[in-house]
Amino acid sequence: MRKYLYLTVFISGLTSLALEMAASRLMGNVFGTSNLVWASIIGLILIFLAVGYFVGGPWADRSPRYTTFYQILTWAAIAIAVIPLIARPVMRLAANGFDQLQLGILFGSFASVMILLSVPTILLGTASPFAVRLALQGTVQAGGVAGRIYAVSTLGSFVGTFLPVLVLVPLIGIYRTFLALSILLMAFALFGLWFAAGWRKLLPYLWAPVVVIFLLVRGLPGTDKTTQGLIFEKDSAYNYIQVLEENGYHLLRLNEGQGVHSIYHPDTLRYFGPWEQVLVGPFFNPAPYDPANVKRIAIVGLAAGTTARQATAVFGPVQIDGIEIDPEIVRAGQQYFGMTMPNLNVIVQDGRWALEHSPHTYQIISVDAYRPPYIPAHLTTREFFQTAHDHLSADGVLVINVGRAPEDRRLINSLAATIGEIFPSIHVMDIPNTFNSILYATVQPTTPDNLINNIVYLEDSAQAHPLLTETARLTLAALQPAPEPGVVFTDDLAPIEWITNDMIVRYLFANPEAVQ
Repeated sequence: MRKYLYLTVFISGLTSLALEMAASRLMGNVFGTSNLVWASIIGLILIFLAVGYFVGGPWADRSPRYTTFYQILTWAAIAIAVIPLIARPVMRLAANGFDQLQLGILFGSFASVMILLSVPTILLGTASPFAVRLALQGTVQAGGVAGRIYAVSTLGSFVGTFLPVLVLVPLIGIYRTFLALSILLMAFALFGLWFAAGWRKLLPYLWAPVVVIFLLVRGLPGTDKTTQGLIFEKDSAYNYIQVLEENGYHLLRLNEGQGVHSIYHPDTLRYFGPWEQVLVGPFFNPAPYDPANVKRIAIVGLAAGTTARQATAVFGPVQIDGIEIDPEIVRAGQQYFGMTMPNLNVIVQDGRWALEHSPHTYQIISVDAYRPPYIPAHLTTREFFQTAHDHLSADGVLVINVGRAPEDRRLINSLAATIGEIFPSIHVMDIPNTFNSILYATVQPTTPDNLINNIVYLEDSAQAHPLLTETARLTLAALQPAPEPGVVFTDDLAPIEWITNDMIVRYLFANPEAVQ
């Protein structure tokens, strides 16, 4: 019986961490994956586990029986199965609240789901102290027994860290992941209950696996969100992916859905967003700059390929290395966004890693991989921008899409200060009617006059694509004064979260009407 006890402890440790990882994905679909959301989930889960440890020890002393232990784990499994049944309508309500920035609904939904998670987590927390008490019966080697119990539980937690993210969520989705974890824990708990006490104790619980297996096979009807125009949704290892259709346009939205990451219409190339602004970068070089000089482009944050499609139309079949960490986004791009250009080389890797190991140099490197508050710190540092500089040609330009608050340019200033340590010239334009700015950093010293002269050259050229000339004129009209000094980000110190979180909070407090 003791060997099976250790195996059960392994499964309970696996389930507890897998539950935490699945919860982060469940919450991330609506509330995003910022460090604040992660900290809230991890912190509360740890509190629930602490309660379980605190309760489990005295409980085990009062009832040091295997039947009690396995009954607790059975109810923990049942509670896990309840999470998707109740959380799904709650998360739909939260999604609608997020679309309308209704903070009361958001906070209430977050609290409701965390309360749902508290029951199974507390019950799982009782497993280790309970197992220690059972294993100590008839032995005086308390230290060794406790050490083995917690080691086995921790090994299970190690496996549970990877199982949902790498296997279950991409394979069967978030809600079925909860049901699969429930079945796994329930199977071991019920077998242990039968092994310890026989069929009589097992019979009252046989309904539970039947119901959960039925839900696992049948699935939960409907979609995760009730967003109008939803034509595709998918849980990947990295994101909750939505494709919406509005007036013939396809829109890519991720996670909580605040922002459009790619857009597509078969008969349209200009979308008045950040995508086409990338094309203007080389034209800050001295005039006349021939579009034919653009031979190779790298896009860090390819998404569903809007910029790649526009660049192919403007520059012809140039080689484009599109770097995207999420293969499911790539598949959505190919299916719904016309991302089938033969000149596009898709690289499914982290942006910094892929750029560092690229053997090529580029005329344009576009970084469209972050939006407040989701900014990967390793893509904002002096070391990363040095890597970008090293992979640009003599006429190369780094183009960065970054979000901002209307009256808060600290993020832009800090990025410009960091980039300015590597690049000699930086130009900033604000995209009209958006909270986006584009930073252009050129390898050689450049001035806005170069852009003016190149616009004249392009307009006189019969070969220039209209999308390029129209976008270049918009860039010139929206150029901003030189950025003010800011914090320089390094791999050692990049307090990007402080800036983005404070920027968002200040905006919400300064504009309460935006969150009513």
